[in-house]
Amino acid sequence: MAGTGDDGERSPLLRGTPLKGCRAACAAVLAVEGLERAAFFGITANLVLYLTSGPFGWGGTQASRACLFFLGASYLLSPLGGWLADVYLGRYGTVALSFLLYLLAACLLPVATWLDGRLSVCGQLPADTIQNCSWRRGGTCRGQPPQQYCAPTIYSGLLLLALGVSSVRANLTSFGADQVRDQGGDATRRFFNWFYWSINIGAVFSLLVVAFVQQNISFLAGYLIPVACLALALLIFLLATPTFITKPPTGSQVSAMIKLALQSCGCAWLGGTGARLSARRWEAGDPLPSGGAQPGAPSLEEDLANFQVLARILPVMLTFIPYWMVYFQMQSTYYLQGLHLYIPSIFQRGQDRASTLQGYTFPDAWLLLANVVVLLALVPLKDHVIDPFLARRRLLPSALKRMALGMFFILASILAAGVLERERLQYVRRNQTVPQLIGKDRYLAAALPIWWQVPQYLLIGVSELFASIPGLEFAYAEAPKSMKGAIMGLFFFISGVGSLLGSGLLTLLSLPARGWMRCPEGYGSINSCCMDNYFFLLAGIQSVTCLLFAWISRRYQSRPPRPAAPHHHHHLCTGLDES
Repeated sequence: MAGTGDDGERSPLLRGTPLKGCRAACAAVLAVEGLERAAFFGITANLVLYLTSGPFGWGGTQASRACLFFLGASYLLSPLGGWLADVYLGRYGTVALSFLLYLLAACLLPVATWLDGRLSVCGQLPADTIQNCSWRRGGTCRGQPPQQYCAPTIYSGLLLLALGVSSVRANLTSFGADQVRDQGGDATRRFFNWFYWSINIGAVFSLLVVAFVQQNISFLAGYLIPVACLALALLIFLLATPTFITKPPTGSQVSAMIKLALQSCGCAWLGGTGARLSARRWEAGDPLPSGGAQPGAPSLEEDLANFQVLARILPVMLTFIPYWMVYFQMQSTYYLQGLHLYIPSIFQRGQDRASTLQGYTFPDAWLLLANVVVLLALVPLKDHVIDPFLARRRLLPSALKRMALGMFFILASILAAGVLERERLQYVRRNQTVPQLIGKDRYLAAALPIWWQVPQYLLIGVSELFASIPGLEFAYAEAPKSMKGAIMGLFFFISGVGSLLGSGLLTLLSLPARGWMRCPEGYGSINSCCMDNYFFLLAGIQSVTCLLFAWISRRYQSRPPRPAAPHHHHHLCTGLDES
């Protein structure tokens, strides 16, 4: 029978073999995360192509905005999942229910690719819009642009899908870290390294298999694979229940945070001398009294201390907004840029036109592999070689310093994208173009190989190693015990803000009147747009952010360390030890 502590925390059922149980729990979490990410990348990798081709026929910028909307919502809603776990269900229950919602919402995409299913969820295709417009076969659309067929259903489905994704993301990360909390800070750092590695293992499978199936075979088969991944992930999570350490909900601190925020703005009557003394005691590292609170619930003094922690963390997180504005271009404008570069055919067999593989094209989404592979290679190298080497010489940089370095790498990525886009437009203006068939749709592409996009994807991958992974570590380490879910949710919320701001900026610059990226002709194509201006504007914003983040990181004072619980096992419980 599972053990239960005074605060309601449940220990694993495998009481006699704690290290074995810990490793099994971590392995289950990493496997679940890998499958979930495989499903997520399978959904997003070709979402732009899914909406611009086939029966939907959306325009390029319309599809990019829908993709950015989904990506942004999947992060913006993260605090809701964290709050639900903290108040009602706990992290374990929230993850399980979120996976169920995630699975059900993901079924919409394969259903919408099937004719009868599409008619049932979207209605009849208007006969006087897309069917009478030749833009999606390489021509231009006369008069008004076609309406976005099935837009209400697609956006509603993406919103429900984002709710499931965000709730899993906000809680599975910290739930996994809870399994190694007794192993010390080094184990937590290493867990996040391998957690991120499992994310990219899922991405490799999704991009190699799912993206190819979607682009070259069918979206029906291509979207059934993510559904199967989610079903398997939920099954593994439920079967691994006996190995997990679970924590009960501790209650919401939203009202306490509002009260303390008002107090900090000058409403001193909301607090008192006792609260200020408690804050000073907390800053000095003294333990806080329970104040008669219920077991597991934060006391009034802890509320004040938590508010002060939040006030320190928030400026750091806000400077991540421009970082995410650039990061999410990978799955929207970078992808759209790739569709308008020369993409070579693969599996060619000379002049054998009868070959079933003849004419399959290199999937545009495969360029994301450049981002993924660099992480798969560098994470083990960093964990086993670089970090131990630097730690032995006391040269291991803090999470904030690593994050600052990552900011500069992503700046280099968006600059590379802007330079490439400017060169691509020069090819178009000189009529150095080639028609190419992607799936069932024809694009007029610049005669410039798509391989020129590889550097911008590689640079984003390196930036993740130095910014995103330490960002997760920073958020988890700095968050008070009673606010882990809320702070991790806030971290992902900031990511969503960046995605939606990127989408909003793209929309603003695409306004028909005076937008920098307006497309006066060639609806559905970006060859008459000025997307290079958008990239360079993002680069300018990120340049200012790099300087601001460097200044903040030098002035930041970390949360006073708390003593770690005694333990006897010094290896990360996944079994990925340094031996």
